[in-house]
Formats: sequence, structure tokens, C-alpha cells
Amino acid sequence: MAGSTSSDRKTGQLTLFLCGDVMTGRGIDQALPHPSHPRIHEPSVKDAGQYVRLAEAANGPVPRPVDFPYIWGAALDELGHVAPDVRVVNLETSITRNDGYCPEKEIHYRMHPDNVRCLIAAGIDVCALANNHVLDFGHPGLRETIATLSQARLRTAGAGETLAEARSPAVVEVSGKGRLMVFGFGDESSGIPPSWAATTDRPGIDVLPDLSDATATGVVRRVREVKRAQDVVVASIHWGSNWGYHVPPEQQRFARRFIEGGVDIVHGHSSHHVRPIEIYRGKLILYGCGDFLNDYEGIAGYEEFRDDLTLMYFATLQPETGRLTSLRMTPMQIRNLRANRATPPDVEWLGSTLARISRAFGTHVVTTADGALAIRSE
Repeated sequence: MAGSTSSDRKTGQLTLFLCGDVMTGRGIDQALPHPSHPRIHEPSVKDAGQYVRLAEAANGPVPRPVDFPYIWGAALDELGHVAPDVRVVNLETSITRNDGYCPEKEIHYRMHPDNVRCLIAAGIDVCALANNHVLDFGHPGLRETIATLSQARLRTAGAGETLAEARSPAVVEVSGKGRLMVFGFGDESSGIPPSWAATTDRPGIDVLPDLSDATATGVVRRVREVKRAQDVVVASIHWGSNWGYHVPPEQQRFARRFIEGGVDIVHGHSSHHVRPIEIYRGKLILYGCGDFLNDYEGIAGYEEFRDDLTLMYFATLQPETGRLTSLRMTPMQIRNLRANRATPPDVEWLGSTLARISRAFGTHVVTTADGALAIRSE
């Protein structure tokens, strides 16, 4: 499969931009024009500004304050070049002024509401919120997060004032190409506290009780109730550990059950680095997209996984069938708290790693002439 082109869009195909965790809280928030109070409640770090200083010690100065587009860096050029129809991210932070942090967690991510313009700068359409940081500042923080995104005209999936709201998909109408619907789910394996689950009378996120066939059947039943002809459905799932390439068998079964039930893309995230890709029945399963933006520069540990290397996933589908026609992946590197073009050696490392870990899933990863990655299913 080759990367998406303008001819794809002319023939009515739908191109999506997907990426993993966008963590604009803590250190990134401190570099933006309207930083939150820097006090944080971690075991070792008490000032969020320390994460900016660690990044600067590793890779040089970060101009402060940075403007809102800054954090996206070279990704903005790539978004402009590919011009996807819809842009979907997993937003892994609370957006709030609330100081009431969740004491059962050691790490808390918060971005000041006035910094939401950093998401607008990249033209983001949908923020998946069913993850292990969106409730770091409690129910007040979640409510302010959703309200802030709504006021900025950004759609959300996976969280709400009630379980019904958390289960409602984000819907994007694409002229001449139907609708994109994004459902957001969180699994406790990613570190989501069980108490964060939304109920009929409590705000929260759509937490999966398990990864059983019965749970998958219940979800696909809800998908079928709302899916119409020419709708493309994305299931955005926060699941699994932070490190390692292994995909547990229950995740693969669950993802495949989704595809069998009418989901067109499984958008997995939580791991800090990329995980395997599978094409199942002609449809895309991303088991782990890795972090896309974070403030981990200068933090030692797990260097063998190269969590500084990230991917922009551009998936082009046929709306009538939901089948994948092409997948272009643009390698980037997090440096100076922004996305930068990966160097040719880093592209080679990322491509060979993704090829190796995806081979068991029947997916062959190749490097294109312009330095992107693409796939073909074996």
C-alpha cells in the first residue's frame, strides 16, 4: 500500500490523521503562553517547570513562551501536505484551573484552559478522552476539560457527564464522503482507576469491564445501532502497558471482534512507543500508536524503545466499505518539546523496528522514496 494522495480525495476516499498520546499538560503547558501554577504533587518533582529544564539540558533552549503552533513543529507542514479530511488524537491531559488533584495517582497532567489554542492550531477535530490522565483533577477537572474543548469546537469521545454521554460517539460530517464516528474506550490495563468509570449519575469515562467477547459484543451492538451506510467508525482504545512490543492475545481477539462487528479502524494507544500494525479483513488495527507529544526529554530509562520517535498515521479508506486503501506514516522526533522531522537513520531504525514487530501479524512495512513508511499486507 502506498501513501495517500490528492487523487484519493478526488475519488471520494476518506483520509484520516491519527496519532497516539498528545500530552500537552505539565512541562508543555509550562512552555505555552498561559501556564498553570507549576506546583505538582509527584514523589520526586514538585515543579512542572523542571520538565522544561530537563528538556533544555538534553537538547538545548526552548524559547518561552512558545506560540501555540510551536509544539506541532514540522507536523504542521505534513498535515498541510496530506490534507486529511479528519484529525483524531488521544488527548491525555486534563484542561482545567482546578487544583483538586486525584490523590490515588502519582502523576498528574493539567493544561491551562487558555492554552487550548494549541489544539486549534493543528486543526484537531476529535479528542479521545478515555485515558488515565483526563480525570487527574477530579470531576470538576473533567467537566472543565469537556466544556473547554466544546467551546473551542473540538469534538470529544469516551468521556461525559453520564455513561450515556461517555458512550456517545464524536461525529464529523465530511462533505461528499459521509460521516466519521469516533467511540472512545479505556481499559484498566493502561492505569485507569476503576472509580473513573462513568455511571448513570456520575461523570467519567467509558471504561471497558474486560476484554471478553461479551464486552465486545455489547459495544458492536451499540455501533450497529447508530452506524449508517457510508459511515466510517473508529474505536479509540487506551489499553496496555507503557513499554514493550508484545500484544496480549486478548487484545488481538478484542480488536478483531470489533472489526467483525462493524468497526473500521481500531486506534490503540497508551504505550510510550509504537506497537504492531495488523490489517484484518481489509481493515486497520493499530495496537499502539505511541506518544506523539510529551515532556519526557531528558528522563533516563527505556532508551531501547526510542520513545522520542513518533509516527503520524494517515489512513485512507473507502467510505462505502471501510476498507483501508493506503496507510502513510510520517516519522517524527520529539525534541525541544515539539515534533521534528526524524533523521534518515532514525527513519531507518523506526521502519525496521515496526517491520519486525508487525511481521507476525502479516504486515510488511516499507520505506517510501520520500522518507515515509507504508505497509502492504502479506
